[in-house]
Amino acid sequence: MGQKINPLGFRLGTTQSHHSFWFAPPKNFSGGLQEDEKIRNCIKNYVQKNMRISSGFEGIARIEIKKRIDLIQVIIYIGFPNLLIEGRTRGIEELQVNVQKELNSVNRRLNIAITRVEKPYGQPNILAEYIALQLKNRVSFRKAMKKAIELTEQTDTKGIQVKIAGRIDGKEIARVEWIREGRVPLQTIRAKIDYCSYTVRTIYGVLGIKIWIFVDEE
Repeated sequence: MGQKINPLGFRLGTTQSHHSFWFAPPKNFSGGLQEDEKIRNCIKNYVQKNMRISSGFEGIARIEIKKRIDLIQVIIYIGFPNLLIEGRTRGIEELQVNVQKELNSVNRRLNIAITRVEKPYGQPNILAEYIALQLKNRVSFRKAMKKAIELTEQTDTKGIQVKIAGRIDGKEIARVEWIREGRVPLQTIRAKIDYCSYTVRTIYGVLGIKIWIFVDEE
């Protein structure tokens, strides 16, 4: 059987860089990792709470964390500018206060920056969210996948593969459906591939969505 490895971890050091950037001695490492997770969850929850009004769409491509001794720097890559930026400073300040509370570290400053992603639909996370939204609204999965692929093709990527697993369309027996457009060379380390796996909670159970996007070759 082919063993599937996470394409991001597989390419670390060649085409892929870490999303968290800090150094810790072995005994403090797990603490740092949990801290990262807390920061990411806190930001996602905040965005979900405040943005339910717009479209039920988070639009966060990824969150990068860089830590120094006295500073935690968080960069949020966001697809759609309206999300955190309506009350530009107020939103970010409130978010900063929330995250600081969550971390309760006194001696470190927190700095949150927001960066706009050029082509939001070239980002697997945003696409997965889009598909999830469609599936929750009971759109047929094939239609949702096709639409997602159309959106990606406008952002001139070289290939995309989408895979949905679980009780698709509420059927009793879980199955896996996938669809590929263009080429997705998972074995080639030179190839820059963006990947994400995403969980959707629908009424009849949990579905998993995986998306691979082949950006370009070095």
